[in-house]
Amino acid sequence: MQVLITVLNGLALGAILFLIAVGLSLVFGIMDVLNLAHGAVYLIGAYTAVALFADDVTAGGFVLAVLAAAVAGALAGAALAGMSLPVRGHLDQALLTLGVALIVTEVMNAVFGTEVHAIPPPPGLDVSVGVFGQAYPVYRLVLVAVGAALALGLHLALERTRIGATLRAAVADRQMVEALGIPTRRLVVGVFAAGAALAAVGGVLAGPLLGAQPGLDDTVLLLALVVVVIGGLGSVRGALLGAVLVGQVQALGVALVPGAASFLLFAAMGAILLLRPAGLLPARGMAQA
Repeated sequence: MQVLITVLNGLALGAILFLIAVGLSLVFGIMDVLNLAHGAVYLIGAYTAVALFADDVTAGGFVLAVLAAAVAGALAGAALAGMSLPVRGHLDQALLTLGVALIVTEVMNAVFGTEVHAIPPPPGLDVSVGVFGQAYPVYRLVLVAVGAALALGLHLALERTRIGATLRAAVADRQMVEALGIPTRRLVVGVFAAGAALAAVGGVLAGPLLGAQPGLDDTVLLLALVVVVIGGLGSVRGALLGAVLVGQVQALGVALVPGAASFLLFAAMGAILLLRPAGLLPARGMAQA
């Protein structure tokens, strides 16, 4: 039964990683921008929760933190898009966004300090229920449900709406979309802002699990990049599958072989890439990229 509990923990972690990685995947797939400031945007969301309610959390305060983080993330994403669009070359993009990330994290360290900040779950979700004969936090179950609902919503938006069709076309061939007279600049800036908003919201939702502390942005960014590499660029389904796999490998590795958890994660990534170099479910047009 303990293994099943660990699987649930992996699903909760996977839900958080999906929130973070799906925006990173779409931005890289559409704009061909390597955004190393994505982890810093996540940390903005986590510290937004710390600033708004610290240890005295209410249901309304938690919802307010989620909304505030979404707005802050969207503004940060739009600003990053404005800086990144004129820059060509992955090395230059990486250096630019890494510099932005360093500035953001230093500012947050100066404001919030370098200690670990615990973020409690909202009232009503801070209890446990019996699962497989053991007490299990309700909040983690809610995270799994939120991740599944968001994945379904994004999939329907991309597959059933006109904006989604344009977005999928831009992933496959952005130059052709522009040649047809469809303005892609606002589209890509919107995707950048939406992806950053999701990452910041992920920072709030992951707070009760991971808290807020310096260095967490690097850890989250690394895991999100692994998710994108495994799942494939520009794909919601790929980001979801990659997040679930990474969450399971990470949770099972920590539970069963703590000293080799990181090794198992990267070994799994290497094995998948040997078989599927473009990832498991890349967007159409990315498999041959």
